[in-house]
Amino acid sequence: MANLRELRSRIKSVNSTKKITKAQELIATSRITKAQGRVEASQPYAHEIHDVIERLASATQLDHPMLREREGGNRAAILVVSSDRGMCGGYNYNVFKKTVELRNMLEDKGYDVVLYVAGQKGVGYYRFRGEPVAGSWTGFSQDPGWKATHQMRRHLIEAFEAGSAGTVKWREGVNGEEGQPVQGFDQLHVVYSEFESMLSQTARAHQLLPIEPIVEIDEIDTGGDLLDQPDGELQSDYEFEPDADKLLEALLPQYVSRGLFAMLLEAAASESASRRNAMKSATDNATELVKDLSRVANQARQAQITQEITEIVGGAGALAESGESD
Repeated sequence: MANLRELRSRIKSVNSTKKITKAQELIATSRITKAQGRVEASQPYAHEIHDVIERLASATQLDHPMLREREGGNRAAILVVSSDRGMCGGYNYNVFKKTVELRNMLEDKGYDVVLYVAGQKGVGYYRFRGEPVAGSWTGFSQDPGWKATHQMRRHLIEAFEAGSAGTVKWREGVNGEEGQPVQGFDQLHVVYSEFESMLSQTARAHQLLPIEPIVEIDEIDTGGDLLDQPDGELQSDYEFEPDADKLLEALLPQYVSRGLFAMLLEAAASESASRRNAMKSATDNATELVKDLSRVANQARQAQITQEITEIVGGAGALAESGESD
């Protein structure tokens, strides 16, 4: 009986866990649709500002720091985009693994690497390992808003503009007090999860600053690449007011900021999809476990009934042989 009671208790416990994982699966599924909608809604603005930046770049010879490698720059920053909550399978592990690969590559090239973290899981991961983090932001991994991520995007862009030889005031985060000067950097890389499908999310490492030039328009990455066409190949048919140099200088930070926000939206969709897949697997496993435990419990119950019947029959037989049954 003790074994049977234990089996029934385990079945009850697994069913309770199954209700939780099923609820998490349904919530994550609903959030995926919303996250995908936000990614799609951001595309028209992304394409439009990309087109304007291309035309401005073709009409100016501005030597902007965001468009070229900084001479003597030896400090690179990595923004690690993780989740605020767990129960999302290998989502965070893949991001941390890609970060290690990128960090090793940059250090092999002679860069001094500094880490920035978005997401509570990333903060806990590096804190547990004693890794220094220059700054962190939390609370928006599942639903990144433009206002909620403003301080992060502004700080990273200003830190790049300051360079490794300069400093920028720290405004918000878990490290340091507001207004504390923080050293800048010469490169900014972002490690995040790209949403490919409901079943596939891939950790990516992307150099956001300085903006990497590309050759083909069809290969444009809305995360922050700019077209670098040969002179005369792409001619602007726009008249700019004020001049193209001033417009490009004003729009480049906005362009980079929008690219970073697009990565956060991708990461949010990936997190929800990864959590949905993990919770579905957990729910399916719980269902199978309940079936197995129920089968074992039924067998134990049947064995118990058989034993009781055998004892009753044996007792009746013993009474008959002794003549006490009369």
